[in-house]
Amino acid sequence: MKKKTIATLLTLAFAVSMIGCGQAKTEAPAETATEAESTEAADAAETEESVAETTEEAAEETAEETTEEAAEETTDDAAEESDAAEDTEAADDADAATGDVMSHDDFAAADLDAEVTVETYVQAKQGWWEKDGVGVATFYTQAEDGAYFLYNMPCSEEDYAKLEQGTKIKVTGYKTEWEGEVEIIDATYEIEDGNFVAEAEDVTADLASDSIIDHQNEFVSFTDMTVEASKDADGNEVAFLYNYDGSGSQGDDLYFNVSADGNTYTFTVESYLCDKDSDVYKAVEALNVGDKVDMEGFLYWYQGVNPHITKVTVK
Repeated sequence: MKKKTIATLLTLAFAVSMIGCGQAKTEAPAETATEAESTEAADAAETEESVAETTEEAAEETAEETTEEAAEETTDDAAEESDAAEDTEAADDADAATGDVMSHDDFAAADLDAEVTVETYVQAKQGWWEKDGVGVATFYTQAEDGAYFLYNMPCSEEDYAKLEQGTKIKVTGYKTEWEGEVEIIDATYEIEDGNFVAEAEDVTADLASDSIIDHQNEFVSFTDMTVEASKDADGNEVAFLYNYDGSGSQGDDLYFNVSADGNTYTFTVESYLCDKDSDVYKAVEALNVGDKVDMEGFLYWYQGVNPHITKVTVK
């Protein structure tokens, strides 16, 4: 009995021991799985962090490269624009007043519509305005050997201010004629060094001569001429007219008749050249028929002598 009892106890102890071992084996894998999951989670976190860092670094590098490329492109574009601007300025310079400079005799001999180039000096100018979006002005100019009328020459308002009396310019344009007035149109110009202001030449004795044409557009003077009557729109005799037919009003061109040696001529105060506030405009408005006058102006032409008068002195 004791042996059986001992054997039974040993058997039970062995069974209990085996059960304990079985539990240990069963629980161990559970612990290993948990640790594995933790390891995998850690590895995944590290991988995500690594990917994030790699992505951020790549983004920063891409941004830096893009910025550098954009800066380089902007610099290149600016350089190209600067080069283009310089090319344009060079082209403008090349287009301005090119050609061999003519004497006034050469100019007079040139055909109408021919391209001409002259060096001349500004003596007076009509007002600046815009025509078809381009600034233009008309200039009375003269050199030592003759004069030139520059009609509606394109120029900036800034250059217009610079082109004062006496300023030397080189002009290239086309010779043309309108009602006997020879002028230069479609002109380009360059401002040059030099200064010349013409003195008025008395051409009173030449008024009835064919040689008066040789003084066209020059700054000239007239002496001891007599104011003759004009007829206004109502048929009244007056000393002057607003517009050639008396249809105008103050501020328009002034027309008045003067005579010398039995011949009568029509002179004009061009309002674009000398406006209603100028001394000469007021002087003509104060004229009376029969007044003796001395005058200065530019020998403009319209179907004959039609000077643009800039000064009138009643004697």
